[in-house]
Amino acid sequence: MPASTNRERRHQRILKLLRENPLLTDDALAKALGVSLSTIRLDRALLGIPELRERMRRMAEEATSRLRSLRYEEVVGELLELQPNQWALSVLQTTGDMAFRHSDLVADHHIYAQATSLAIAVIEADYVITASAHIRYKIPAHVGDMLVARAKVGTHKQNKYIVSVRTKVEGKEIFVGRFIVVALESFP
Repeated sequence: MPASTNRERRHQRILKLLRENPLLTDDALAKALGVSLSTIRLDRALLGIPELRERMRRMAEEATSRLRSLRYEEVVGELLELQPNQWALSVLQTTGDMAFRHSDLVADHHIYAQATSLAIAVIEADYVITASAHIRYKIPAHVGDMLVARAKVGTHKQNKYIVSVRTKVEGKEIFVGRFIVVALESFP
């Protein structure tokens, strides 16, 4: 098979993988496609795809411009994608100061904070509060893990919305939350 055909197929696979998970590193792409790191970097350059940090920066700028219910600095983690009243995506790089004392386990309130702030951020209203939450921690997160949280807006009646948030680390689900959030017309 000609090299150009292999390259075209690889380029299509790279584009597909990045559509599914825009946070994939060059190393992860290389492993998924069974090619060298330098091949991936060359392919990204040929396709005009920026490196991961630049992709994240661009995604964050675009998502932040749509943010209404919170200020950017109130979102726990980095907001990467936001389709108001539909879905949102954020990442949180865990650090040592997030751990339980004398361990490398991330304290659960950091995971919850990312999820609840994302559930609020996804709603297009000036004032949004969490009315209730049903949450489940499936496996612990460790210092150094990148938490990827996705929020999806489900049904809503009047000013109440059901928002599901799932948090993953390297593709493994570690947290699931179902939040009922309320959009207020004005702040009391």
